[in-house]
Amino acid sequence: MSDFGDDDVGVGGDEPMLEEEDANEYYDPEVVEDEDAERTAEADEQDNVVISGDPSAAANALKGGEKSTKDKKIPESERSTTPYMTKYERARILGTRALQISMNAPVLVDLEGETDPLQIAIKELREKKIPLIVRRYMPDGYYEDWTCEELLQ
Repeated sequence: MSDFGDDDVGVGGDEPMLEEEDANEYYDPEVVEDEDAERTAEADEQDNVVISGDPSAAANALKGGEKSTKDKKIPESERSTTPYMTKYERARILGTRALQISMNAPVLVDLEGETDPLQIAIKELREKKIPLIVRRYMPDGYYEDWTCEELLQ
């Protein structure tokens, strides 16, 4: 008996049924043009960046039309934030890396029988082998990039 009192009348009636001819349709990817290839290359470059701070500050700062996002990077010699990893950055990095490991990304440390992706990520962080970059946004839209090797825990 259901909560709605229909007593199993029309079981599965709310879900659309798949026709035989619909089951054989396959996704046909479109050919990527040059502009799309450039965007894909930029997206691949951003895959190893973990964002910290306020990324909306960068978007708001760009509305003025001053500089592009690439021009707003602060050089390594002029960084103003501390070289300490915050607990929020640590949690984000460990979660991101554990997800990558669970999706069969290459492991960069000796496993020694370990199978838990989070424990493997913790071991990689301890040995400073995580290939991620922490991007810290400043209130004015500029940002600093720190590698996990540079940040102290």
